[in-house]
Amino acid sequence: MEMKNMGNMMKQMQKMQKQMMKAQEELKEKTVEATVGGGMVTVIASGDKRILEVNISEDVVDPDDVEMLQDLIIAATNEALKKVDELVEQDLGKFTKGLNMPGMF
Repeated sequence: MEMKNMGNMMKQMQKMQKQMMKAQEELKEKTVEATVGGGMVTVIASGDKRILEVNISEDVVDPDDVEMLQDLIIAATNEALKKVDELVEQDLGKFTKGLNMPGMF
């Protein structure tokens, strides 16, 4: 009886692994958007943490204050990556719920 339970458990694990791989592939197709500075800088990132687009308003481009633009780009990028982490947790967290696997997601 023990072997049968182990076999069933292995089948469930394999099924869960396939579902998780599918969810990871689907994440690549999803995007998040972060806007800072009242719409001056927007960053769009994919679910696999690739920056796809950076939009900068002409109003924020000031040759005398490049540092502010750099700060806005960093802030928007960090916010986009934070949103990706939240998306990953939302989509993949169901697979690791209840498991103590530090650093996985």
